[in-house]
Amino acid sequence: MKEVKSLVNNIVAACQDKKAKNIVIVDMTELPGSICQYFVICEGNSPTQVSAISEEILDSVKKKKKERPISSDGLREGRWVGIDYGTVIVHVFLPELREFYNIENLWADAKLESIPDIE
Repeated sequence: MKEVKSLVNNIVAACQDKKAKNIVIVDMTELPGSICQYFVICEGNSPTQVSAISEEILDSVKKKKKERPISSDGLREGRWVGIDYGTVIVHVFLPELREFYNIENLWADAKLESIPDIE
């Protein structure tokens, strides 16, 4: 469990390094049958920033945790990037897509932790 939380913290730090906004950690560890243990969700203001945040996550986790994702999707378009580490799934959105899909509220019983924005 400590290693998974360390991965989550590394992902959050990478998001903050690229000035991601509205970072939320969705803790699904207590939910039976969930697809992973955590979601990390954040947003960037433009497709360029969404891609930069996503690339920072991939690079940081590769360097610090020696882990590569199982899969990632959406990097080219930079509108909604999904990065799957198995125990943690990361979603980096443009604000309007995040609002539309509202995925952090799909699991009503999950614990949500909002991370303050860094200016």
